[in-house]
Amino acid sequence: MPGGGGDLGADVKATDPFGRRWVIQCKHRHGGDRGSAVGTPDLQVLNGTARPVHKADVVVLVTNGRISKPGQDFAKSQRLHMVDRRLLGTWAAGSQPLWELLRAVPPPRRPSALS
Repeated sequence: MPGGGGDLGADVKATDPFGRRWVIQCKHRHGGDRGSAVGTPDLQVLNGTARPVHKADVVVLVTNGRISKPGQDFAKSQRLHMVDRRLLGTWAAGSQPLWELLRAVPPPRRPSALS
């Protein structure tokens, strides 16, 4: 079942072909990048649950909008990955998997046919 209220900060939980556990939180913004920015409070919820509750190796916030500067700073300090409107467009074009588009994704948990 997709996220929503009570999802504990996880709209998507998945394991990639390399064995890494992903937790993705999605934030839709009316007006896209002209709407309100995703800020630190949303990231604090995600950060507080993704690893301790969901056992994530990779934590990602995806938005069709933008992320505030304080939010970007917090995300960087906590090893949270941000997918804003620009990166979402690149990912949606389908030429690369998300783990190739993000910086500093943890190494694989186990060897795979892709490694």
